[in-house]
Order: sequence, then structure tokens, then C-alpha cells
Amino acid sequence: MKLFKILVLFITLQVSAQQGGMWIPSLLKGMNENDMQALGSKLTAKDIYDVNHSSLKDAIAHFNGGCTSEVISKQGLILTNHHCGYGQIQSHSSLEHDYLKEGFWAKSLADELPNEGLYVEFIVRIEDVTDRVLEGVTADMTEKEKQAKTDGNSNRIQAATKKEAWQDTKIKSFFKGNQYFLFVTERFTDVRLVGAPPTSIGKFGSDTDNWVWPRHTGDFSIFRIYADKNNRPAAYSKDNVPYKPKHFLPVSLDGISEGDFTLVFGFPGTTQEYLPAVAIKEITEELNPSNIAIREAALKVIDANMKASDEIRIQYASKQARIANAWKKWIGENLGIKKSNAIAKRQALEAEFTEAVKQKKLENQYGNLLSELEARYDEFGAIDVKRSNFVEIFVRTNELMQMMFRLSQMEAAAAKGEDTFNKARTAVQSRIKGTLKDFNTEVDRGIYEAIMPFYTTNIDPSIYDKTAFTNVDNAMKVLEGSSAEVIEKLHQDAAYAYAKPFIDDFYTNVEPEFQEKNTAINALETQYMKALMEVLPNERYYPDANSTLRVTYGQVRGYGPRDAVYYEPVTYLDGVMEKYVPGDYEFDVPQKLQELYAAKDYGRYADANGKLPVCFLGTNHTTGGNSGSPAIDAHGNLIGLNFDRVWEGTMSDMNYDPEICRNIMVDVRYVLFIIDKYAGAERLIKEMKLVHPKK
Repeated sequence: MKLFKILVLFITLQVSAQQGGMWIPSLLKGMNENDMQALGSKLTAKDIYDVNHSSLKDAIAHFNGGCTSEVISKQGLILTNHHCGYGQIQSHSSLEHDYLKEGFWAKSLADELPNEGLYVEFIVRIEDVTDRVLEGVTADMTEKEKQAKTDGNSNRIQAATKKEAWQDTKIKSFFKGNQYFLFVTERFTDVRLVGAPPTSIGKFGSDTDNWVWPRHTGDFSIFRIYADKNNRPAAYSKDNVPYKPKHFLPVSLDGISEGDFTLVFGFPGTTQEYLPAVAIKEITEELNPSNIAIREAALKVIDANMKASDEIRIQYASKQARIANAWKKWIGENLGIKKSNAIAKRQALEAEFTEAVKQKKLENQYGNLLSELEARYDEFGAIDVKRSNFVEIFVRTNELMQMMFRLSQMEAAAAKGEDTFNKARTAVQSRIKGTLKDFNTEVDRGIYEAIMPFYTTNIDPSIYDKTAFTNVDNAMKVLEGSSAEVIEKLHQDAAYAYAKPFIDDFYTNVEPEFQEKNTAINALETQYMKALMEVLPNERYYPDANSTLRVTYGQVRGYGPRDAVYYEPVTYLDGVMEKYVPGDYEFDVPQKLQELYAAKDYGRYADANGKLPVCFLGTNHTTGGNSGSPAIDAHGNLIGLNFDRVWEGTMSDMNYDPEICRNIMVDVRYVLFIIDKYAGAERLIKEMKLVHPKK
């Protein structure tokens, strides 16, 4: 038995060593393909990414620029997370039709709801254009000159790229500017809401369970892509028809077991896997604590008001979720960095790098990189925190200050002429109307009073009684007239007069200092990335996430976050009922779900043990932007929907540790159960291709 345990541990460690990383799907042939197959995959690199034939990549869409979605039917039906579609669900909700509270299920195609501004984007192909982008860039250029050169080269490459008239292109940098890829894309803008469970399912556990395992959240929503009669992207029209995809994901009914292969395919947002130790220290000891404190103060105000009023709950649901998400993530990130000893590990890598530099006699090129980075970060911390505090207060958490910030940008546009001003005004008018649609003066005043002391001692809550920008009609009146007339009225507004000096100081002092120091750091980190790959060539390097299409692979695995604690990798509906608190906004359970549970009426979606699975864990390396990403089995079928990470592993953005980093996925059988047995939306089930790959 002892020998068996040792063997299991050895195999686990060997498997873990092959996991982690966000890989470019066009470059999977070779090492990645071998790694995936060693983990149990039956897929080839061409099954995942192929330009000439349909492949998995053709079913994966960037959802509104911040999440991922996947096509699951021949009629353009797509799945994403409930929290990714939250804004759209909220926009269609009212006190009379509270789709957040009751859920929404379109009875037919005609009942599916359009969403202004929502889009999904597919990747048509990916090309390495590094040599062409960096052509003419020399070491003696300033950073500004290098950027101008690469920008010019990129523009010429995009202009010369062969593509269809309805397609677009973008070029993104990888490995901190040492590699560049071109993406040809197709964007669809007629995307309609098809179905969403109530928040008591789609957001079950809310903030308490966010980033936490065990999890019991049915975090999904359903949309449909519409196209013109030629199956091409088109603006919303009643004449549009459901999109016919190049590929869609079959849905597995066989479920998962610990050790099963999992592939997560999506658009991860931002990671920083190659930061020097000094940078990780600055983030976790200075930047994160400051941001956490501001958001915590704002959330106390929002949460208290949401509990007291259904109207405010609907108005602030999406905003509260957005603010709370990063707040809790930063807390977990700090804990994970400490627990995984990430700073010491990074220092050990840097010592190995330094020794290798000496052995290869490259001190003249790379010998001072780490000491220069340390000196730069020592000077950077204070301005980094100040800038971040400004952004938190004036851009992210307080809506009156957000409006003032946008208005100041509009005022600046007036210097470029009346046409530029008018375009800026139209954009600001739209933003302000959107903001004031779900705005409560007293809630926002409370947020202002709670967070402004983090930036200044000059606090004046009376501006809320004197400004025109708490009422949409009054606000629009201020924005009427010529640029000179509007600016004169703006300067007489109490809120604008209060905010303008802070905003001017930000643009005059804070932002220039930040950009100067950050540019110098970025240049050094670009050199350091190049040096790492040259000096330590046997390390496994994958590019940081940058909102481009990536593959991450792993297995279904539990984990032990601390001494004497082990978490199983699957949760069940039993756990939902164990957490049930009647009337609680986080842990209430709909009556019908209670009845289905009591009757054990799970249909064909129960596990082999007769229980209904809800969520499961994997070792996939994910981050923000992977929300809504499909979890795909060894055969290319949908088995789940990625939506979160465990709290102890949120530090994976800077330090992926296979021992404790786990992503959290909704089991697709729970999704199907809610659609079918709870919502009675059988028409959607019939649209899908349900398969039994294990049988």
C-alpha cells in the first residue's frame, strides 16, 4: 500500500509538471499536443485549430470583449456565464419584469431579446508577423521611436492582409513585445438574449461564495447569434436569421470523473507571469491593499442599500458584482502569493538566471537588468498607488466622479474644434444617460463619502444637492449649445467645479509621472523576457494573457489548501440545499428547484450515484476573460462552463502553482437540468447535439 501511494504521488507530480500555461492555439503541434495526450486527450492539434477545415476554434467567440462564449447548436445558440450576460439581463429587467429575480426564457425565436452594443467575435486565423512588425527597430532607438516604428509596420501589415470585406484585423504583442501575431476576426453585433436562470441559481452564493470552493452556482446564460441571409455579420434587423456556425460543440451527458482531461478554450484577459520578485512584492504589499480598502468601503454602502430596497437591488446588481469581484480576488491573490512562497521562488529563478548569465559571459548585455528593475520599482510604488487610487475613485466606483471625468475629456476635445467636441458630447450624453438610468443619488453620495478620504481631505457631500448631473433631464440641458456655452455651464456646476482640479492634477502630474516610470520599467521587462528565454532556454515559456484566443489544458482534480483539509473536485445539488437560507439574497433557493430536489427529479442529468452534479474543479490555468469559456473533454465535447477560480489560487495571474491553483466550472449536466427540468425550455435542449462519448 505504501508503495502504491508513493507511485500515485509520483504520477501526480509528473502530470502536474505538464500543466499550467495559456498557449496560442495555432502553435500546439509538438510539445503541447504531446502534453495534452499524456493527460488523456484524444484530440490532435488540428482538431483544435485548423484554418482550412472547421475546428474547435470556430465554436469559440469573444463575448463583448470581456468574456468567452461557445456555440452549442447549428442555429448559433451560445453559452456564456450568467455574470457575463448580467448587464443584458439587467437592462431588460424592471419591477414589472424582474428577469434578475425570476429568470428569463424565450418561448420562441421571436421572443429572443436584442441587445444594443453587445457583440461576439470569432478568430478566423492567426499569423506570426514578428519579423515584419520589428523590421527597422534598433536597440539605440528610444521607446517612443520603437513604438512608432512597430505601430507603422503593424498598420501596413494590416492594410495588406487578405480578408473578406466584413472581416477585421488586429495585431497583438506577446512575450512583452518580443513576438507579434496577426488575428483576422469576424464580429457579429446582433446577439439576442435567449435564456437565463434567476440570480438565486445563476449567482447562488453571490459574494460570500465568490472565488470560494465548494461552489454551487449555476453561472450560465444563453444567447443566440443572428446574421444576414448570407450568414454574414449584420446590424440588428427583424430580417436577420440564426447564424450557421462553422463548428459547434456537442454536449456530453456522460459527466466527469477525477483525472479526466479538461481543455479550456477562451480569451483570458491579463496575466503577469514573468514579473521580477520586486514587482510582485510591490503589488501585494502596496497596490492591492490600497485598492482593497477603497472597494471595501464602497461595497459596505452598496450592500446595505441593496438589502434595504428591491429597486436599488436591481439598479446596483451589476455594479455591485463588478466592484466586489476584483475586491475579493485581490484579497485571495495576496493570500496565495504568501502561501505559495511566490516571491522567494521568483528570487530563486532570478538567482539561477544571474548564474547562467555569468556562465554564458553575457554580463555586459544582461548583468544589470535585475538591479535596474529593483531600483525602478523602488521609485515606482508611490505613484503607482496614487494613480490606482484615482482610477478606483474617479473611474470605477463613484458614478458622479465618473461622469465628471468623462465631462473633462469632452471639454478637452473642444480644443480640437467643434466637430470633435460634438462627437465627444454625443458619446458623453450616451454614457450619462446609461449611468443615470440605474443611479441613486443617496447611494452614490454614500459611496463618495466613504471612498474620497482615501484620496483627499477635501470632502464636500453637498455637491450632490447642487449639481445637475444626478438627473438626466438637467444633465442634458447643461450639454445643450455650442462648446463655449456648454463649458461655461459646466464650470458653474458644483460637482464639476469640485472634481476638475483633481482631474487636472491627474493629467498634469500623476499620469505623466506614472507613464514615464512605467515606460522605463516596461522596456527593462521586455529586455528581461528576451534574456530569460535566451539564457534559460529549457524553461517552459508561454505568453502572458492579452485577451487573445488561448488553450489551457489540465485534469479534473481536487486539492488540499491547508493542513488536514482536502476538497473533493465535484459538488452536488445536495450542497445547494445545505446552504439554503430562505429569503436570503445570496442563498435563497427557488421553490421549483426545492421541489425537484425533494422528488429527486433529475431526469437524465443525474450522476451514476443518482446525485445531480453542479460544479467541478480542474487544474486549468485561467484568469479573467476565461469566464464563459467551455470546458471540453478528451473528444472535443462540452462538459462544463468555466466561471471562477479557487480563492487560494487567484495568484495564478502572477504565479501558477499546480498544487493549489484550480479553476471552477459549472457541470454542463446542471446547465441542461436547469434548462430542461426547471425552466421547461425543451426547445433549446432539442437544438443541441447530446452525446455519450464514454459509452
